[in-house]
This record gives sequence, C-alpha cells and structure tokens, in this order.
Amino acid sequence: MFNDGIRTSAGMQARVVLACLGFFVLLAGAGAASAQVGPIGQDARPTDTTETVALEGHKVFGEWIFDGQFSQAQFTGFNPDYQLASGDQVTIQLWGGYEFQGQVAVDNQGNIFLPKVGPVSLAGVRNADLNEIVTKAVQGVFKNNVGVYASLSGAEPVKVFVTGFVKQPGLYPGHSSDSVLRFLDLAGGIDRLRGSFTSVEVLRQGKTLKEINLYDFLLEGKMPTFQLYDGDTILVKAVQSQVGVLGLVQNQFLFEFDHPDVKVSEVLAMARPTSRATHIRIHRNNRSHEEVEYYPLELANDLTVEAGDVIEATSDKLPGTISVRVEGEHMSRQEYILPYGARLSDVLKNIQYTPDAQPEAIQLFRKSVQIRQKEMLMAQLRALESSVLTARSHTAEEASLRQREAELVLQWVERAKQIEPRGQVTLAGSPTIYNDLLLESGDVIRIPRKSHLVMVHGDVLFPTAMAFEENRTPQDYIDLAGGFVQSSGGSNVLILHRDGTFDKLENRRLDSRRTDIGPGDEIFVLPRVQTKHFQLAKDITSVLYQIAVSAGVILRL
Repeated sequence: MFNDGIRTSAGMQARVVLACLGFFVLLAGAGAASAQVGPIGQDARPTDTTETVALEGHKVFGEWIFDGQFSQAQFTGFNPDYQLASGDQVTIQLWGGYEFQGQVAVDNQGNIFLPKVGPVSLAGVRNADLNEIVTKAVQGVFKNNVGVYASLSGAEPVKVFVTGFVKQPGLYPGHSSDSVLRFLDLAGGIDRLRGSFTSVEVLRQGKTLKEINLYDFLLEGKMPTFQLYDGDTILVKAVQSQVGVLGLVQNQFLFEFDHPDVKVSEVLAMARPTSRATHIRIHRNNRSHEEVEYYPLELANDLTVEAGDVIEATSDKLPGTISVRVEGEHMSRQEYILPYGARLSDVLKNIQYTPDAQPEAIQLFRKSVQIRQKEMLMAQLRALESSVLTARSHTAEEASLRQREAELVLQWVERAKQIEPRGQVTLAGSPTIYNDLLLESGDVIRIPRKSHLVMVHGDVLFPTAMAFEENRTPQDYIDLAGGFVQSSGGSNVLILHRDGTFDKLENRRLDSRRTDIGPGDEIFVLPRVQTKHFQLAKDITSVLYQIAVSAGVILRL
C-alpha cells in the first residue's frame, strides 16, 4: 500500500495518494473493529470514522517536533571539531610587548590578517586548535613577551536550500553552525503524509555529504554535528514503508522503516505497549484480500509485518476481581475487593450503618454512567448549536434579533459544556434492585446521612435550605424561599430525591399534599426560556432538565 518511493509521473502520484487515503480509512476501520470486538467487560460502541481518521490515521511518529521551536533560536556555541571557513569571525587579543585587540574575519582565501604579523591561514583549522595556530604565527614574529588569546566569536552566515517533501521548500539563511533541524523547521517541517523522517540527506555540490535518520534524534537524542556551507542542500526524501500501531500502546502512530518488512517486536519497541496489553491483532492490508491475525504478545519476536499493515495491541485478560468503595455513614471497611459479577447486595450485607445513616436512600455513583451522561449532554448541546446557527429570518430586523439571541445561547452552550455529570445510578430504594444490580470496578457506594432539610435552588428569590415539615407542599417551600422570580405559570419545577429519582411537577401539583417530598430532597426551579423560536426554547428546556438531573446544577441562560 505504501511504496518505497514516489515517482514523478502524475499517474504514480495519484496512485500513491489513493493508497495513503486507503491506509487512513483502514486505521479508522481498525478502531471501529476494536470497539466492537473488545475484551470482556468493555462497552461496544460504534466509532466515528471521521474522528478516527483525524486522530489516528494522520499521526506520524515525529511530526510534533517541527512546531517552530528550532527556528526561533540559533545555536551560538561551537563544538571542538568545528572547522573554520571563510566568513567566520575570530576575536584576537595580544598583550605584553605588543598590544592588539579586535575581531577579524576569515577572508575568501581562508586567512586572517594581524598587524605586524601578517596573514594567518585558518581555513579548515579545528576550533580546538585555533588558539595554538594563532599563537605559533605570532611567536614567529615576536619571540618573547607577547601573550596571545584567540577564540571563535561568530560563524559564517550561509544560505541553504531545503527541498524534497517539506511544507515550504526554499532558500533559507542561517549560520554554518546551525543544525539541520533548524533549516527543516524554517521550511515548515517535513510533510507528514509524503516526507520521510528516516531519510534526510545533506548534499554539497550535488554529492551526498550526510545521511540523517531523525528517529535517532527522536529516540536516542543523537544528531550528527557538522557545519553547513553556503549553497548546501537539505533533501527530504519520499516516505518509505510505514506500519500503523493502535490500541493499548503509549505511542499510537505511523512508524516508518527503510525496508518493506519488519519484525513486530521492532515496531512495538517504539510503540511501547502498556501493561494491560496481552495480545496483538494484525490487519494485513498488502494482500489481495484483507486479513486479520491474532497472536499473544510474547510471539511478537517471531512475526513480521509489511508496508501498510496495522498492529493493534489489545487486552485479552479474563475479568477477575473489581474494587468498590463505600463512603458516608457507616463503620465498616471503605474498600471492597469483590469477584467479577458481584451484586450491590453483596456489599450492603457487610455494611454496619451508623445511627445517623439513611440506608433507604443509598446512592451509587458509576464512572461509565458519568461518561454516558456527558456524551448525551454534549449531543444535545451540539444539536442546539446547529439549530441556533441554521435558524432562518425573514426580515433584517428579525435577523438582527436572532443574531443577538444566538450569541447569548452559544455563550450559554459553552458554559454548559464545562459541566460534569455526577454519574449517579437511580436505585429507588428497591431491595430487588440491590440483588440484581451488577457492580463495576470503581463504583462508589455512598451512605447518606439523615437530613431534616429541604434545599430550594434556581429561580426563586432567596435560594436556601429550610427545615423539613411533614405537611408542607412544594409551593410552601418555594414561598419560604421568596417565591418565583418569574410567574409560576412559566416555571418548571423538579424534585430530586436522595436516591437519584426525581419528579417533574406540573403547576397543579405544586400545592398538592400528595406530592412525594421528603427530608434531604432538593427542589429545582428551572428558569423560563425566553426566545422567539419555539423549537429553540424546547431544546434549551430539555438541556436544562438534563443538567439539573445529571449534575444537580441550575445553569441560567
């Protein structure tokens, strides 16, 4: 699928582009397959192909290094092996019987000129030998009583061509001591879809001077030190064989190799599987039919993959035990290690409650539920954004009103995106549910303390907590909190019970003593949505309900 070079013919280039696109689509398919055929206990959710391509398919190992950092600063130091060339600046200090202080340049003939000494040849002299060469030249004229100090103060300015598969080929200025990385960064970095990170050449007068593999720098910090001359060319060659890695690894990238097949262990050495990885799934894409192979991780040394293949590290461990935490009003252990498949009742039978505990209102918080609540909230917010941005107006005045309204709604949406749901599982206090409900690792069981308060939140004049009384109605509590900010006819009222259940109250039920409200409950008075667009008001109200139930928060528009 990935060739070992890119030819100049238009037909070949078209085939290479199609091959690359095919490889990225394959990576998306691999991610979807992973979600559907995951290890036991994982949720099987469909994968968004577009997102997978953007996050996985286009990531090339090493692409992050060219973000402008190398081009911002030049290397001003000189290594001992640096060889002086025309244009370099040398600082000379002579003292004693003859005094001289100044900065002289190496001329086109490779010499510097010192008064009363004459020309001193420095072309090709190592930086480490500079002071010794100048001292010998001075002592050839002044035998005694003249001290010498010579140091390299500035490198020769050069202009270097950068070409091949970089983003912005061109001629770039710098100094002979600058690294190849700086010139590549000046050229926008390597084209991650077409350029090679393992085959970069430095040419001088049409001949190869240096061959550089940037993986040596990325993995081991090794970069050859040499000086560039005016007119040198840095050539980034075409991408070579690539192998993709997905799944339970630290580095999910496309890795490049200079040969068409490679050991799986060599690829994984760079991808670095996590401790959870036990098996690898190899998607063979370079054959006449797409094939998938599955092996234990320890067999990686005996396997090879070819250009275009995808390795996916997976976990094939059978579930053993889970960890559950118990918080709140109890005098028992706080951490329980249970066999996979344990029920909520298995924990509750071991809990010793405190006198102030309220066991009929036990709360269960679950990470997977929190994630799902967040996903549902984000889906509703995206739909709301879409309806705001696509609403049509019939007049210029209506368009102006819609614009101001849309700006307010979009600001509210951005605030709503920051809200994190609690992940509470509704239990409703049923013992049957306790016996049937399977626990998950990381669950938190909270035993609430008895409360004699009722909280009133939202669009009331004085949101507060007040003492519970058996014969009070929701309207009584709202009145004690100062009453509705807006008229009661346009308000939406929720009662959130401690066990996660809730009641949505109609206006006629607000003053009914049959309404179930108990100590520790919370009354949410949701704000009325004022907008010209009926569907928009309906969507915002729906989001308000979801935020109140899942996060226990009133978010005013």
